[in-house]
Amino acid sequence: MKAFLAIDTAASYLTVIARNRQGKTVTSHLCDCAMNHSVKLLERVEKTLEEAETSLSDFDFFSCVIGAGSFTGIRIGISTVKGFCTATDKPSLPVTSFDAIAYTTGRVSTLSVVSAGHNYYYVCGYNAEKEVILPPAYRSYEEVCVLRQDYAVLAGYEELPFENAVRADMKEGLLLAVEGKSERAENFLPCEGLQALYVRKSQAEEQRK
Repeated sequence: MKAFLAIDTAASYLTVIARNRQGKTVTSHLCDCAMNHSVKLLERVEKTLEEAETSLSDFDFFSCVIGAGSFTGIRIGISTVKGFCTATDKPSLPVTSFDAIAYTTGRVSTLSVVSAGHNYYYVCGYNAEKEVILPPAYRSYEEVCVLRQDYAVLAGYEELPFENAVRADMKEGLLLAVEGKSERAENFLPCEGLQALYVRKSQAEEQRK
C-alpha cells in the first residue's frame, strides 16, 4: 500500500488527506475556507500529518487537484505539492475536480459539472470505468442539458440547476480518485510536469484580445 498526501484547494472548501505506510488514513476538511487557502493549508497539513503519525519523507507521492476551480486556489495547491515533491524527490499525482466528482458515483457513466458562472459550466464525461470519454470543455446550460442525456448521472460539488443532479462528497471523491488513478504508473508526473488545468482562459487573458 502506497503512502500519500493529497490536497484540494480548488474551491471554497479545503481538504487534506494523509495515508501512512500502515494504511491509516486521516482526512482534514474545512467546508468553507473563505478562499484563505494560503493561510490555512500548511496548518492543516501539519495537523493531518500529526494525526496520521507520519511525515513528508515517508510518503511515496503527493497529489493535488489541478482544476477546474478557483485560479488562485489551484495555484496554491500546485505550488505546495511541487514544494513537497522537490524536497522529498517524490512524484506527483494530478487529480482534477472532475475526477473527484466522478469517482463518487460508482460504476456508472458520469458527467462531472463545475459552475463557471453566467449560466456556463465546465464539464467532463466519464464511462463506468472512470475513463474520460468527453475531455474537459466549457458549455452553456442548454448544451449541458443535451450532453447529460448520454450519461447515467450528472454530478457536481455544489448545488446545480439540473434535474436530479447529484452533489458529490469531495472528501470521499479525492480519496477514491487518488486510489484509482495511483494504480496506473502513467498517471504520475515529475514535479515540473504538474500544471493547472484551465478549461478556458482567465478573464484577464480574454480581455487582452
